Amino acid sequence: MNKISATRAKAPWHLWVLGILSLLWFAGGANDYVMTKTQNAAYLGMAADSMGVSVETILAYFNSYPLWATVCWALGVWGAVAGAILLLLRSRFAFHALVASLVGLAGSTAYTFISDIPPEFATTGQLVFSMVIWLSVIGMAFYARAMTRAGVLR
Repeated sequence: MNKISATRAKAPWHLWVLGILSLLWFAGGANDYVMTKTQNAAYLGMAADSMGVSVETILAYFNSYPLWATVCWALGVWGAVAGAILLLLRSRFAFHALVASLVGLAGSTAYTFISDIPPEFATTGQLVFSMVIWLSVIGMAFYARAMTRAGVLR
């Protein structure tokens, strides 16, 4: 028996379920980030149609982001993806990545509230969706912390 298996607790089944589900969920945010930053017209067209705005309106809003807001958005998205991957790799740094994601999420949420957001973007559905994002990242951060304390993540 080697030292690693002697000191590391066995991964519970829920680590794999939550790790995979969170990776898929956070990958959706990563896809949105990449499609928006690369100005993918087909992807943005679907969003524009659902909101009743033009693609140009969406692009104008996201192109107006100051550097700090873009950095926060990236940190929120990629920190969450890294956290999910690190959780699946059973690394204690999953918690740190998810906390970084929360910092980015806080900054990008703050920008949403102080920016001149088009009214079509400020819907109840968008607010609920933002709350779901917040709850999922907070929940996964608490989960990663608990798994670290239980000796599952090293």
